[in-house]
Amino acid sequence: MASRRFIAVAALAIGALLLAACAKKRHTVAVPAPPRAAAGEIVNGESGLASWYGHPYHGRPAADGEIYDMEQLTAAHRTLPFNTWVRVVNLTNSKTVDVRITDRGPFVENRIIDLSHAAAAAIDLVGPGVAPVRLDILSLPVTSQNWYAVQAGAFLDRDRAERFLASLERDFGPAHLVQRADSPTLWRVVVGRVPSEAAASALAARVRVHTGTAFVVRLDGPQQDPDAAAASR
Repeated sequence: MASRRFIAVAALAIGALLLAACAKKRHTVAVPAPPRAAAGEIVNGESGLASWYGHPYHGRPAADGEIYDMEQLTAAHRTLPFNTWVRVVNLTNSKTVDVRITDRGPFVENRIIDLSHAAAAAIDLVGPGVAPVRLDILSLPVTSQNWYAVQAGAFLDRDRAERFLASLERDFGPAHLVQRADSPTLWRVVVGRVPSEAAASALAARVRVHTGTAFVVRLDGPQQDPDAAAASR
């Protein structure tokens, strides 16, 4: 009789442990590895972390020249063409929002998109600040030749930025400064000019060994001449 009671109690305990484990698994959100793009290919279904931005950028020009309004459904991405429409899926709650790419960023490790305040509010991202998302491309604009580069650093002091630029040019070839209109002004150091995101990723891997961090960025508008690169976030 005692042995039967012991077996019953043990079975209940094991069952409780299994239920607890399942409950924990249901609340865990895994961020899938982003798909890899072939040379010149736009990545659909990109996954990673999203953040949002508002002041002090509200009311200032975005990278595409438009005045940024944080209550419009827009976003910043490092490489997608301006006027690309993207559906952003919050992987923690399955909420979605459609945004238009008008700006460049975020230049933070592991983040793939920076949403406007309105877009972040639509998927409950304002409070947490950062969340795992998936990006599904809805439409792409007609673009001419794409050019990419690598952001290797950003400085408040222009002299420091220029010294850093000179050190990079010795190892990686032509580089230039991109002024980010801010308060105070930020000087971004950008290296290279290559025709595919894959080539830029290879360059970023080499630069990262030297600098510790490097981001692939799209060169927009008149910067077919690298010295005329447009200011971006």
